[in-house]
Amino acid sequence: MSLPELVQREMGGEDPAARVHLGGDDELFVTPTRTLIYRGEGLLSDESVEEYPHDAERIAVSESRRKAKLTLDYGLDGERSFAVPRKRFDGVLHPVIAGVLSAADITDPGETVERTFRFSDLTLVVTSARVVKHIGAAVWDEEYEEFPFDDVTDLTFEEGSVATSVVLSVNGRQERFKAPAEEARAVRESLTEVITAYYGVDSLEAFRALSADAEGEDEEDRGEVDFGDGPDPLSAEPAEVESPENATREDPLEDVLGDDAGAEPAATTAGGGESASGGQANGGSAAAATEPRADEDAFEETGFEVAEPTDDAAEEFAALRQQVEAQNERLDRQRELIERLIEELRRGR
Repeated sequence: MSLPELVQREMGGEDPAARVHLGGDDELFVTPTRTLIYRGEGLLSDESVEEYPHDAERIAVSESRRKAKLTLDYGLDGERSFAVPRKRFDGVLHPVIAGVLSAADITDPGETVERTFRFSDLTLVVTSARVVKHIGAAVWDEEYEEFPFDDVTDLTFEEGSVATSVVLSVNGRQERFKAPAEEARAVRESLTEVITAYYGVDSLEAFRALSADAEGEDEEDRGEVDFGDGPDPLSAEPAEVESPENATREDPLEDVLGDDAGAEPAATTAGGGESASGGQANGGSAAAATEPRADEDAFEETGFEVAEPTDDAAEEFAALRQQVEAQNERLDRQRELIERLIEELRRGR
């Protein structure tokens, strides 16, 4: 698909790494150094191109019912923002983050950004060589953490009813983060695919075996150091340690209970009494449950019967529902047109 002539002139010698359709004639293009937003000819103005460099220090996101706004913070040079339809936002955020990470030298040349996940205050970027994690209100800033796959020795998942914990073993320590249950499968598949591809194996089991072999070789290279038998315990003579007087008693309760240990506690009888009374209570509850409730009898005496829906009522309800849905669609189209007019007026188009 050919590029608009105005976009070709603005790109110069760069090639677009990603292209996202925004609705109408509007499109977003991502190059290695910047993001370009092309606005087609509108009702009040001509076509235009907006440019957003990737050398940003922070990426923030705000969302409304229909729109999502992405803000790039350039530090002393200020902030710049652009809005896109909310349903297109996930497709927009992924290539923009990839461009910013590349401009910040977080990813290496040839390294690709595979998936981007946003879970409340957690952003997870999975590349072909590492995992980048950011926690906070912003989607990304300089307070990020990265875990190169060269340092990863294991990957496990702990499933829960609400969320799944992803556990990365990195340089002898465990890094944990949680993914919501509805996104857990995508996270699992994405991480498994990139790590196994990075190490050239077919499964996580093969990856773990490879990591275990590498750790075994490292231990052999380090060798073993013999420090001898070590010093004797302080203030511990062999005779004192083996003496029966210093041995631990087999039954520490023997002195406390004495000869009465074999006697049956009197509470046993009381417990039996309580069990008997408890049985009576349970029996009374069962008898009460079998008796008809007073409110049910009163309702039956009134002579009223519960009405059941008829086929005509169901058909009328379905027809009304279709009419409401059609009206909502027309309102949505009108709202989009009004919002576009307002946006073009604000840009002076």
